[in-house]
Amino acid sequence: MPIFKTPFNGYAVKFSPFYEHRLAVATSQNFGILGNGRLHVLDLSPGGPITEFASFDTADGVYDISWSETHDSLIIAAVADGSVKLYDLALPITSNPIRSLQEHARETHSVDYNTVRKDSFLSSSWDDTIKLWTIDRPTSVRTFKEHTYCVYAAAWNPRHGDVFASASGDCTARIWDVREPGSTMILPAHEFEILSCDWNKYDDCIIATASVDKSIKVWDVRNYRMPIAVLNGHGYAVRKVKFSPHRGSVIASCSYDMTVCLWDYMVEDALIGRYDHHTEFAVGVDMSVLVEGLLASTGWDELVYVWQHGTDPRAP
Repeated sequence: MPIFKTPFNGYAVKFSPFYEHRLAVATSQNFGILGNGRLHVLDLSPGGPITEFASFDTADGVYDISWSETHDSLIIAAVADGSVKLYDLALPITSNPIRSLQEHARETHSVDYNTVRKDSFLSSSWDDTIKLWTIDRPTSVRTFKEHTYCVYAAAWNPRHGDVFASASGDCTARIWDVREPGSTMILPAHEFEILSCDWNKYDDCIIATASVDKSIKVWDVRNYRMPIAVLNGHGYAVRKVKFSPHRGSVIASCSYDMTVCLWDYMVEDALIGRYDHHTEFAVGVDMSVLVEGLLASTGWDELVYVWQHGTDPRAP
């Protein structure tokens, strides 16, 4: 399957919700500690190599990206200088970014576009806050400040346009409703930092959290005293967790142990796939909404892999 080499260290990868052949990759120089960043937009060709459709340079590392759900050419990026930048692929590179939203006081670590409302998105930051934005406003609509440490991720509920979850270094995950003054639920989900969270695409009450403690936990927010599943198998911190858009019980994860894993949390032997193609920390993973079983990952080895589940990502 095709492989793409980036000049910087990979941080996040996202398939386009509009084109099955297109994906975006966020990268940062010097492992994201110091230096520039680059946003790559890549195209897959049937049986051929991955080609670069466009790229955009930033003065600081790019940590995350999210595609618009309404405009096939619009990408939102989380940047290490605390900004959120909007890029339009339909415009010349020199016209981009079309907007740079500068409100976070520290690094912006994640962005997530609302798949229900389709006009709003979230950003989360190392300044301990989450911000709600709409595409047409130059300033944020609201700031959510309850976490007491870095907010590594914020993810919209796939069925409720007002509800989202957040994952923080304060060892809690929180559930929020933008119509409420504060969080509606606090999950003391792990004893160590929580680096990622995601909602089940087929059950709007199920959420997964991933932690420095090497585990993934699956929760039912209707009864969250105990996780409904604990997935152990990674050797180091779990950096990203993602529910399958095609199978409700399947989860993809990537870790500092350099592996990408696939899990089915409904079965006893939950680990259904392990891929060890990266030679540095694996920090970005995604599953295509348009092609079932198609996976992409990126890591600090400066490589982007795209492969079909059950095949070797390194195979030509």
